[in-house]
Amino acid sequence: EFESVKAKRSELFLDAFGHIDNALKTIYTDMTKSSKHPLGGNAYLSLDDDTDEPFNGGLKFNAMPPMKRFRDMEQLSGGEKTVAALSLLFAIHSFRPAPFFIMDEIDAALDNINLRKVCNYIRRRSQSDFQCIVISLKDMFYEQAEALVGICRDAGMNSSRTITLD
Repeated sequence: EFESVKAKRSELFLDAFGHIDNALKTIYTDMTKSSKHPLGGNAYLSLDDDTDEPFNGGLKFNAMPPMKRFRDMEQLSGGEKTVAALSLLFAIHSFRPAPFFIMDEIDAALDNINLRKVCNYIRRRSQSDFQCIVISLKDMFYEQAEALVGICRDAGMNSSRTITLD
């Protein structure tokens, strides 16, 4: 019985891993495409050598932005890491979807070009796949939003107030 549970656990993990890896490739490519780089970048997951026990080893996440050579994730810029991390997040979401995301200042490290790509991707996906609440201080997210909620301090009442624009 132990061996059957062990085999089932491994099967379920590898199914999830395969789905997330395939989704990651598509999502990262979509998020990094541009008119200058119509093929986008490449991202993938890989397991360490032990395929009999995938839980004993680690897994490696690699992302190669368009027109850049392969390098470790640590060597990517903050914006490139952000796009890669969001791609992985959305790939995991595609396996076990949640009804909505709350994302806090995911745009902090993004330049305007990558910010526009992320905004457009979230906008497209939120029309069919999920709802998003994004906390941001950047105008570009405001422009793409279906509704805006502002929070400000009310000194007279010594509290916070919300302002909605939709």
